[in-house]
Amino acid sequence: MSAAAEGPRVFAAVPVKDLVNAKQRLVAALPAEERRALAAAMLEDVLDALAAVPVLDVVVITRDADALALARRHGARCLEESANRGHTEAVAFAQREAVAAGARRFLTIPGDVPCATAAEVTALCAAAPGAPDVAFVPSLSGFGTNAAILTPPDAMPLKFGEPSFDNHLDAARARGLSPRILRLPGIGLDIDAPEDLPLLLTRGASTRSAALLRRLGVPARLGIA
Repeated sequence: MSAAAEGPRVFAAVPVKDLVNAKQRLVAALPAEERRALAAAMLEDVLDALAAVPVLDVVVITRDADALALARRHGARCLEESANRGHTEAVAFAQREAVAAGARRFLTIPGDVPCATAAEVTALCAAAPGAPDVAFVPSLSGFGTNAAILTPPDAMPLKFGEPSFDNHLDAARARGLSPRILRLPGIGLDIDAPEDLPLLLTRGASTRSAALLRRLGVPARLGIA
């Protein structure tokens, strides 16, 4: 299917924090080097899923040199931040770039949802076809926002951090929008805390991230070998 037949292309923004200091809530389960390796593997899983959706123009937003190199190996364009200002600011930066580039649609998805699939991303892209139009994917807890698509890219500002999901719905409705909600189990599972690791190993057994955890012997450490 041609890009024209699939509809307008989508500026797909993937904000990535400093890999060296990534995933501090996993300190109790993984030492620093293992956390860094897991953050890199999760980003690769996300980029693999996005690469399988032809309508996307994938852009990684980061200042981390390793993340930049990894993104380029996967064919993603990079926007380099001058400082780590947080997820919300990185997404806002990407929205401005999307508008400046003349993009008609904007998707944002984090780099720590390794169970995301191309089918889920495709479903999300189909959920906000009009203008203006917005759709959101909640985290499994229902409090956070794990992905959003906006048509056009500046349909509304986005602000992350729990309880961002309800806040985004309220903000969209305040602007006269009718937000769509997609509960997608892969995108919904962000890996932040030790209790997320067993879910990754069971639900995402075929991912790079789960394979890394198995190589590191993490299942045995968690008592699920």
